[in-house]
Parts: sequence; structure tokens; C-alpha cells
Amino acid sequence: MAETGGGTHTGAYFHKERIKYSPEEEARLEKQHFWRIVDAFRFYRAHVQEQVKRAERQFRSLPQRHQNLLPSVMSNLTRISQCADCNQEVLHDIVHNSLHMFENIGCGEREDPRKVRPSFTSTFDMDKLKSTIKQFVRDWSEAGQAERESCYLPIIQQIQRLFPSDQYDVSKVSVLVPGAGLGRLAWEIARLGYICQGNEWSLFMLFSSNFVLNRCEKVNALTLYPWIHQFSNNKKSSDQTRPIRFPDVNPQSLPLTSDFSMVAGDFVEVYSDTDSWDCVATCFFIDTAHNVIEYVETIWKILKPGGVWINLGPLLYHYENMANELSVELSFEDIRTAMVKFGFCLEVEKESMQTTYTENDRSMLKYVYDCVFFVARKPADLYFNCRDENRRQNSPLAVKSPRRESGDSLT
Repeated sequence: MAETGGGTHTGAYFHKERIKYSPEEEARLEKQHFWRIVDAFRFYRAHVQEQVKRAERQFRSLPQRHQNLLPSVMSNLTRISQCADCNQEVLHDIVHNSLHMFENIGCGEREDPRKVRPSFTSTFDMDKLKSTIKQFVRDWSEAGQAERESCYLPIIQQIQRLFPSDQYDVSKVSVLVPGAGLGRLAWEIARLGYICQGNEWSLFMLFSSNFVLNRCEKVNALTLYPWIHQFSNNKKSSDQTRPIRFPDVNPQSLPLTSDFSMVAGDFVEVYSDTDSWDCVATCFFIDTAHNVIEYVETIWKILKPGGVWINLGPLLYHYENMANELSVELSFEDIRTAMVKFGFCLEVEKESMQTTYTENDRSMLKYVYDCVFFVARKPADLYFNCRDENRRQNSPLAVKSPRRESGDSLT
């Protein structure tokens, strides 16, 4: 499940496939990766304190007459340090809850599980952790409501349009959400009665989603300070230290009949069963691929004939310009051409849907993504040509009494 493809690359500059290791070496690398992420969670406070100390040193290097003009700077830095302490408490709970979540990789404990090894905690890992903290804003806080409305609601509305509850037994309609992050989109789909499975690869996300989905029961009971790492583009000092509370709903409030799950692992490796999903919903996901056509191919394979792929997102390729990583940066035009050649029929297509991603709404700098949105269908005639009557009978189509879920807003 390692996020970087595992091990040091040798020989050719790019590797189209992961290096194959012996089972023993694979287990060792998985364990090493697991503890590296654990260390990032545990080292968070020390990392932020180093940032604060640096800011203090910089401020104290100013002429005294300039310092005298800025009486609140030091108190704000103290406040940032206090906020980091609060964040660390939540991160400690997250990582403590996750220490034994992957029994299959035999992580066990280190000789001294309390020992944090800052020399092994990279800037890359700390940046990932800070990004994960902001995911709580996007997925599980009231502050993220507008962003969820712009990103998740269009996908959910299409699912409800394509599989309406007055024409389908939605409890038999299966929806896969690759790149599920902290799980809110998948949770919302499951709340409407559909079978929904989220898939995630990042341990940062998996630790956090496991915590919020399985350990958080009280609404807005926990507090994070997601913006304390942003020292630039603040209109007010207090903007940097403002809190968010989560979760804005009880994640365990799903109906008892709900079929909701989260699966860890690489999307193209985990999902290989042909004709197995009614819908694949991707949100800010396809640009995480080394080779986006591999994602298209996998989605084509796992969709049932007649099934649909709903996508919303940009093409900010994650591996672009990364040394020793394969990355093919295609335009949407190229991807669309490949989709059509696979056999997809595009039923809905919008080339401009503007949204944000983990936005700090009080920042002086904001990024707006001009996303592509589409609904693509795997033609049903592929299915009927199979002459497989048993699979036809297992179709989720079933007449029910009229009941239509509201698609106007998310919980």
C-alpha cells in the first residue's frame, strides 16, 4: 500500500510497473512505510514548533523600534503553538486508533512505540499530513459545506437521476468511489440507500477516515486548527488560528440497512473483477494516475454493461516532474478520445464547472479549478450480447413504490 511505488528505483528512469519483491521484502517495506506515516502524525507538534521558533527568531531580528510597532506578533505565535498542541491531541487519537488497523501487513510495534524519529520525518510527509488536516474541513465540517455542494452534489444528483428510487431497488445498485479521501462522498451515497464502497490508497487518508467514520459519534465534538501552517496571505492574525469543528454530522447515523465500506489499496490492483459495478464515481481522482488511460481501462473493465462512470475534477497530474516516476500528462481531449475508443458513450459533458479544493475561505490567495464533468456509459448491448440470463436477472432494476430522495443539498 506504499504511496511511492516501493523501494529505490534502479536501471531505467521510469518504471511502468511496481518492482516485484519477495513476500518477506514486501512485508518489510510495508511495515517501514506504515511506521513512517505513524511518525509523521507523532512528530507534528515538534514540526510546527520549529516553524514557530523560526518565526520568532525572524521577528526578534528586526530593529527594536519595529518590534515595538507590532505588539501582537509574539502573542499570535504563542497562540499558533497552542493550536498545534490541540491538533496534536486529535492526531494522537487518530494514530492510536490506527496502530492495529492493518493486521494483514503484520506491522506490530517497534521496540519503543513512543519514540518519535524526527530525522526520518520528511518535509514531504509533513506536507501530506497538513493537507490531510485540511481534508477534515472539506469533508466533515460546516465550513466545507459549500465546497461539498459544488463537488459532491453534482455527482450525487446524477446517481439519483440515473438510478431513481421509484424505478430501482437502490439497495442493489452498487457504486464505487475511488480516491475516497476521508469518505464523505461515499458516505452520502450510502446514506441514500445505495451500496457504496470507498477506495483509498494513502495511509494519511486511511488513518483519518477510519477514525472519523468509526470513532466519531458526537456532532462537532472535536476541534482542529487547519490554517495555522499558513503564514502568508492572512488578512487578520486571528484568521490563521480560527478553529473548525467536526464532524458536522454523526458518521454512524447511517440506516442499519446501509451497505457502506472502505477498502485500502491501489485502485488498479484492488479492482479487477469484470462487470461488477453499476456506477463508478470519481471526484478529483483521475489525475492521481501515473497513466490515466490505465484508470480508464480499469473503469471500463469493472463497470457492468449499462453501467455509468461519473467524473468531476481537474487534471493536475500528481506525478508530473517527479524523478523516477512515470507520468503521462494528457489533455482532456486526449482522454476523451481514448474513452470513446474503449466504447464509452458520453451522455453528459460539461467542460467548465468551477470549484475549490480544501479552500481557506479567508485567505488572500485562492485557487479555483475549472473542472470537467461528465457521465459516460458502458453500452448495455455488450451485456445483452453475453446471453447471460442469470446476470440479467441480477440487474438492480426493480419497480418499487414511489420514493425520491431530495437532491437539493447534502447533510
